[in-house]
Amino acid sequence: MRQPRHYGDHQLAIYQQGLKGQRPRLPMGMEALEAAARSSLPSESYWYVAGGAGEITMNANRKAFDNYRILPRMLTDVSERDMSVELFGHRYPSPLLLAPIGVQGIIRPEAELAVAKAAASMQVPLILSTVSSHSMDAIAEAMRDAPRWFQLYWPKSDALAESFVQRAEKLGYQAIVVTLDTKMMAWRERDLSTAYLPFLRGMGLSNYISDPVFRKGLEKPPEEDMWPSIRRWGSEFAAPSKTWKDLAKLKKATSLPILVKGVLHPDDARLALEHEVDGIVVSNHGGRQVDGSIAAIDALPGVAEVVKGQIPVLFDSGIRSGADVIKAKALGADAVLLGRPYIWGLAVAGEEGVREVISRVLADTDLTMALAGKSRFSDVDRSLLAD
Repeated sequence: MRQPRHYGDHQLAIYQQGLKGQRPRLPMGMEALEAAARSSLPSESYWYVAGGAGEITMNANRKAFDNYRILPRMLTDVSERDMSVELFGHRYPSPLLLAPIGVQGIIRPEAELAVAKAAASMQVPLILSTVSSHSMDAIAEAMRDAPRWFQLYWPKSDALAESFVQRAEKLGYQAIVVTLDTKMMAWRERDLSTAYLPFLRGMGLSNYISDPVFRKGLEKPPEEDMWPSIRRWGSEFAAPSKTWKDLAKLKKATSLPILVKGVLHPDDARLALEHEVDGIVVSNHGGRQVDGSIAAIDALPGVAEVVKGQIPVLFDSGIRSGADVIKAKALGADAVLLGRPYIWGLAVAGEEGVREVISRVLADTDLTMALAGKSRFSDVDRSLLAD
């Protein structure tokens, strides 16, 4: 797919379609898009994605962005713009990555396959969840040479963790993102009210049941009886005894860069540096783990101050607009992860819907950056925000 000269040109394409009497298939605005997705999904599927550990942190993630205001500069040449970023030796055309979101099969059967194809067409890296509905092998085949990372829910078994990351490396994934904030599942009242946990129904386990180490310990293969696989997944998924020292085992298992996701406290950023991780993702899991915790965007400056550019700092939890992306960069993020919005695009219009959501966020980011007076994403810094 040929990319526009500038991402912001996407708005011109929408207006040009209007001359033909065509309006956008997806509602404009993230709230309207989410409402459309909700109307198309079973309630338990919608709430599994939309809900959290209560709603205090989820709401804080969005409200906190309003505390930071862009202060535009005038009469700067923004006729040519560059949104590219470099991460771990790879140059990506934009600062956007798709956050790892599991069990996408509850949204649409094509699930991550549709997301992977949309991401590949936009050259936006997909971070594939460990608990995906389609295996890392299938996603690699669908994406071919397009950039992709693998997110690891750190299992109890070192052998299984090693197998996961080595499979990902062989399949051409470019980085490993280890989620630290899911030592156990949080109290999620939305899911509890419907008694709905998709994993116990055999969903989201494709990477497990396709793994030789995982299969080796099963009483029966999943093709004959899925329940032993579900039971073993339950015993492996969370590893509450893991500590920073255990990262050394993962580093030995792969040559890929390892990022840790879920860091909010500056002291954890210091520990990440001490244990030689390759990158940090500032995140509170979209409010799904600790209700009442700090908003992720409020945690970003403290982490960035500790890191001081030694390793990349990425941001996750609350990105909805181009202004959000610019604010995150100004506060210290090198790139950002987009989460729930692309799932709503998937729900409404499949692969096309995901591609459209990506296009809109990138167009909005490009235009906001230019209108704020910057021509290069790498030049966006704290000076662009009002004191």
